[in-house]
Amino acid sequence: MTTAADTFAAFLDALGETLDLGADERARRLHLSRFHLDRVVSATGGEPPERMRRRLLLERAAYRLVTSERQVVDIAFEAGFGSHEAFTRAFAREYGSAPSHWRRQPTRTQIEGPSGVHFHPPGSLRLPTTREVTPMDLMTRMVEHHVWLTGELLERAARLTDAQLDAPIDIPIGTIDDDMTIRSVLGRLVGQLAQWNAAGTQRTYDWDQERGKSVSTLRRELAEEGPAFLGQVRTTVAEGRLDDTFVDVTCDPPTVVTYGGMIAHVLTFAAVRRLVVLGAYETLGITDLDAGDPAQWVAAQSG
Repeated sequence: MTTAADTFAAFLDALGETLDLGADERARRLHLSRFHLDRVVSATGGEPPERMRRRLLLERAAYRLVTSERQVVDIAFEAGFGSHEAFTRAFAREYGSAPSHWRRQPTRTQIEGPSGVHFHPPGSLRLPTTREVTPMDLMTRMVEHHVWLTGELLERAARLTDAQLDAPIDIPIGTIDDDMTIRSVLGRLVGQLAQWNAAGTQRTYDWDQERGKSVSTLRRELAEEGPAFLGQVRTTVAEGRLDDTFVDVTCDPPTVVTYGGMIAHVLTFAAVRRLVVLGAYETLGITDLDAGDPAQWVAAQSG
């Protein structure tokens, strides 16, 4: 038996694919009468389907205004308005200013709606989340992103020659690393995880073994050290022990640190090293990772 929730979900799927189509055509594609679809969507989502659609079209139009140089009138027609004036009135009613002015000083792009469904660029819908994301969740995702991106860097390193891997990188970044090459910085990215895994279990660490490793060796070590470090982070977060201290015996002399400080340290210095490698990759024509920005990656995990 098809429930109201099933019908609403099907409507959202269709709406995401057919935002520019009218209500009658969408109801036909769902094999429902428009009356029945309107009634179910209004009851389940808190707003009539056409009102939701018009709101989403305006949200998409706001996105177009800030991400393109298209004429306002073209954006108005794409949003289904028959004239520039009608679009301006509707836009100003929701966003507080005319489209041309708002484009110069944009604010929010979402319009409040009872369903919590919003336009999500480039062309889909984003439903309201069913779980609150806490600061601790975000910290864990940042570490997950770091381990993932390190793996992507190593995958691309496997395409390089030894001469490219060992060419000096001349970027002044203080006292973080000396005599940098792609190989040495990747070795430190993986080694940093191994080091803190050792520190968390009170084991010493051989710093000299990081340099000169093959990419295949680093990938094999990341497959072991990455999940181990993530496990340490997840357990610490879940147990609320970020302020607990331990003795880092991997450094000389040993130092007392907190688990939260350890995670912050890893994320801070790893970000610098990743950018160093990404910059070196750019000079070699490898640009598909851009700047390794976690913004879209973290958002994708929230979907």
